[in-house]
Amino acid sequence: MDNSPSDNSGFNIGDRIKTLRSSQQRTLQDIADACGLSKSMISKIENNRTVPSVATLVKIAQMLGTNISNLMEQHGRDKAIITTFDTAMQKLTNTDKGYSIFPYATEFHEKKMQPFLFVAKKGEVIPHQLSHEGEEYVFIIDGEMKMQIGDTEYTLKKGDSLYFSALQKHGILPVTDSVTYLDVFV
Repeated sequence: MDNSPSDNSGFNIGDRIKTLRSSQQRTLQDIADACGLSKSMISKIENNRTVPSVATLVKIAQMLGTNISNLMEQHGRDKAIITTFDTAMQKLTNTDKGYSIFPYATEFHEKKMQPFLFVAKKGEVIPHQLSHEGEEYVFIIDGEMKMQIGDTEYTLKKGDSLYFSALQKHGILPVTDSVTYLDVFV
């Protein structure tokens, strides 16, 4: 598994954030304040030294007047993007919250949703809850996890799914040694 965000070809989201921020003549501090992060963290993200949580990416996208899909996409307008499961697993990138992600279809221009493959390992995920604009759909591919949505905790096993408003505070905790799941943001 690739631990370096800049080694995951096509996933240098920091470059796109920096370009967009600069074109809007906004400072690192402007974005940091608006997202509730430190200026140092925004700098690390822009320099591809860390990959933040997806919720943080959603907040940054909103502050820059775009959406997460536009931050994630590369270039081009392909009609269909195919990614094998093996390829997605090989290109996972570790986040600062202790789980790994792979953004599907980064080549697809202006998509309406952003699907991610997540792999979370017991003991590595930093417990946290977050909220952001939009909706999410989670589908468990393998393993088991607990997912807190607002005041309710759900136990999700292989084949289970959950759809919810991402405005509600939410977070995950692996139950098995590892849990692999698809998370689609709209």
